[in-house]
Amino acid sequence: MQFFIILFPIFCIFIVGFIAQKTLKFDVANLSKMSLYVLSPFLAFKTFYTHTLTIDYLFYIFYIFGLCFALIIIVSIWSIIMKYSSKERCAMILSSCFMNNGNYGTPVLLVFFGSMGFNLGVIMMVLQQFVMSTVGIYYAAKGSRHNDIVSQKDVLNKVIRMPVAYGAFLGIIFQLCHIPLSKSIMTSIGMIGDASIVVIMIILGMQLAKIQIKHLDYPKISFSLLARMVLSPIVAMCMVYFMPIAPVYKQILIVLAAMPTAANTTLMSVQFDTYPELVSSATLLSTILSLITLPIVLWLVGAPIPF
Repeated sequence: MQFFIILFPIFCIFIVGFIAQKTLKFDVANLSKMSLYVLSPFLAFKTFYTHTLTIDYLFYIFYIFGLCFALIIIVSIWSIIMKYSSKERCAMILSSCFMNNGNYGTPVLLVFFGSMGFNLGVIMMVLQQFVMSTVGIYYAAKGSRHNDIVSQKDVLNKVIRMPVAYGAFLGIIFQLCHIPLSKSIMTSIGMIGDASIVVIMIILGMQLAKIQIKHLDYPKISFSLLARMVLSPIVAMCMVYFMPIAPVYKQILIVLAAMPTAANTTLMSVQFDTYPELVSSATLLSTILSLITLPIVLWLVGAPIPF
């Protein structure tokens, strides 16, 4: 119950965004662009500039890709058993294999694990954005109900234009080259980057307000939710067991794996017409269900209860 009470204020921020979108009808696309292109790169720069590089980064890269492909294999096997079409399988992959560790995961980690958890959350957010901009776009395009197929050049352009990665890259360069930044500059960078924390939470509420659930395909949505909310943290638990990182970092990675479906997958499914009704339903329902499943995962991994 304590975990639920602590998570509820975070959901209240989502609700503010939800109500604001329902009543004021904001241009969510432009707000998302502002968050992605203006605020998040500063947050990534600050994190990678101040967080000392270690061999652990290689394990984080292995983890984020390994978890994604493990879930893709699970969903693909189930799709074959159930005789789903290739396009339906791609939609289920979008619904199941990409977690919302950005505008949901980082605030949760900040509350339960403090700055240490938040810093790792930002690192994983950058890596997750890269995975979604490559693997996610591939399956969104492959599952399109139109004949238009995205080219490898289009995928590469998406990756190249990802601003969060540039912020992280610059942070790493500045750290490795020992380039000093004045306190006033770091304060400005921190203020801009930290502003993204609340903004992206409100934007998630706005995105959820635009989702419409119509004619749920219960068999597909049920397995997508099972894979996202249950199988994902189980797979993560098995993976981190063999990773030589601190126990608290293992806890954080498992918690991130239990996050609901990434909101960006809804945008991808709409853009490519990859069964957007299925993907958007998974995004909304997994976010609601996380109020039940996430406290259980936090309790199981022994997350500290903030006071």
